[in-house]
Amino acid sequence: MTKINAWAAEKAAARLSPFAYTTGDRPGPFEIDVRISHCGICHSDLHLIDNDWMISEYPLVPGHEIVGTVQAVGAQVSSIEVGQRVGIGWQRSSCMHCEHCIAGEENYCAQQQATCVGHFGGFAEFVRVDGRFAFALPETLSSENAAPLLCGGVTVYTPFRLYDIPAHARVAVVGIGGLGHLALQYARAMGCEVTAFTSTPEKEKELLAFGAHRVVSSTDEAGQQALQGYFDFILSTVFADLNWMQFVGLLRPKGRLCFVGAPKSEVRFPAFALISGAKSLCGSVIGGRKMIRDMLAFSARHGIVAQTELFPLERVNDALDRLRRNEVRYRAVLEV
Repeated sequence: MTKINAWAAEKAAARLSPFAYTTGDRPGPFEIDVRISHCGICHSDLHLIDNDWMISEYPLVPGHEIVGTVQAVGAQVSSIEVGQRVGIGWQRSSCMHCEHCIAGEENYCAQQQATCVGHFGGFAEFVRVDGRFAFALPETLSSENAAPLLCGGVTVYTPFRLYDIPAHARVAVVGIGGLGHLALQYARAMGCEVTAFTSTPEKEKELLAFGAHRVVSSTDEAGQQALQGYFDFILSTVFADLNWMQFVGLLRPKGRLCFVGAPKSEVRFPAFALISGAKSLCGSVIGGRKMIRDMLAFSARHGIVAQTELFPLERVNDALDRLRRNEVRYRAVLEV
């Protein structure tokens, strides 16, 4: 058996503490062992630590934005080599034979497994996963700045592709944090006109540098009146409750309000708000393997990276505390 040192929550909402577990000496036929160098901290890790989604199992080793070097490969692994630098995101496996997997949309597979739900994740020295869900990283992407792309990046890249947002579209991003600052970069690189809605307008200079053409307060409803019927696509990354009826009013006919962040309360408004103008609500979740490869190539070509704060693994609780207080600008990354 191989011993792996990690950091784990022993119960819901607990602070993380040193933890060790063992694996078999050799990876299975499709598995790989990865020596972790960096792991991003996603807001989903907080939800898992606190068991907000009622799916967590303890002890829980969080972490699903993993970058590292392959140390060993299983007998059936053909696309990954020992010594290669790879990234691993939220999804660690799928059935590989259902209609969704065959279509290259493994993220919709009913049998998919998450990297750190029911398995030990990336807040550790090593991780063992299905090698078919590990992705070679372009050389131009640094490990620290690329790690958050494996979940945060693909989460905001996918809806632009999934809903065929054209280059001439008027796009708004609601909430400019770990997800939103990446969404601004992708939307601008795709040629869209980009508006940032933020609860902290003092970040305007930074948001313009990320790609926004304008910055608007997300709580200034009076100031939003000038943008009524303006946007083709609004991407919401926030977990807070906002006046969603107001945002629907900002859509042009046939416009979409897309959620990649889940508000705390139910989203409700009259159906006629959608019927009038043929507007729609939609959602999006990570991306399949092809989408992740496309996202990494697009990011490398356009210089899209996460702005990060780096913490050594032993300071993981400091990093989590800063994330809880919404002080991270814009993604926390652990260095192992």
